[in-house]
Amino acid sequence: MTDGELFPGFTEEVVRTGASDVFVRHGGSGPPVVLLHGHPRTSATWHRVAPLLVEQGFTVICPDLRGYGRSRGPAPTPDHSAHSKRAVAEDVRGVVRHLGHERFHLAGHDRGSYVALRLALDSPEAVERVALLDCLPLTEHLRRADARFATRWWHWFFFAQPDIPERVIGADPEAWYAPKADPETMGAANHAELVRAVHDPSVVRAMLEDYRAGLTIDRAHEEADAAAGRRLRMPALVLWSTRDDLEDLYGDPVRIWRDWADDVRGHGIESGHHMAEEAPAPLAAALAAFFGATPAART
Repeated sequence: MTDGELFPGFTEEVVRTGASDVFVRHGGSGPPVVLLHGHPRTSATWHRVAPLLVEQGFTVICPDLRGYGRSRGPAPTPDHSAHSKRAVAEDVRGVVRHLGHERFHLAGHDRGSYVALRLALDSPEAVERVALLDCLPLTEHLRRADARFATRWWHWFFFAQPDIPERVIGADPEAWYAPKADPETMGAANHAELVRAVHDPSVVRAMLEDYRAGLTIDRAHEEADAAAGRRLRMPALVLWSTRDDLEDLYGDPVRIWRDWADDVRGHGIESGHHMAEEAPAPLAAALAAFFGATPAART
């Protein structure tokens, strides 16, 4: 089935990965690039970036993360492992294998960046290069948590509470997400897809489980990585939105990422937090230059 309105020339399908049914959009030809969205977006957030990367000679793969959008995963577990970044990374690896690729470039934004980090750490043989957008490792945020962080990123701790956020958000999902979901900025079809998703209680629950996992099992996984000396051995690109607060809170994010990656570079993108929607051309240019394909390189 083609997805002509948002992703001209792309195919959309649902891939069974074992534990999940993952909705994915894919198109183009050439080296594969996997794009992972953040909260509360779906794969539709990449609708302005993906065609630009196809023009640059890439195959582009955009899945909905486990439980987000049109992807469906297992029921939540008490230890939140069903929605851990390790479990979601396994979904992504399964989708990419289904599409015929064993090795690929990888980019993740916001919550998707934590999945990208986990996939790159757990499966370095599969990830050629990794781009991490608007993020630090979870443990780096938590290690630096102070009153400013807690005030600006309070939602991390609210979403981690049992039951309460489901009731609050479920009372009026659109009102909850509307302040950061402008249809003109997002694009009407992208916005409509988001609205449909957040009106589904199972999607809201899965998104909250993502945050609950982040403060528990995902944190433990990162702490184990650090203790064992595991690092990103492939080249890494760190990009951040200059009108968001990452640089304001921490200074140069690349400096922090050097503790996690052997070969890391990066810079800011003039944008608010949702850079794929607000600054698609400079983002696509940065990714294409880092991942290295050109139109002449198509296969």
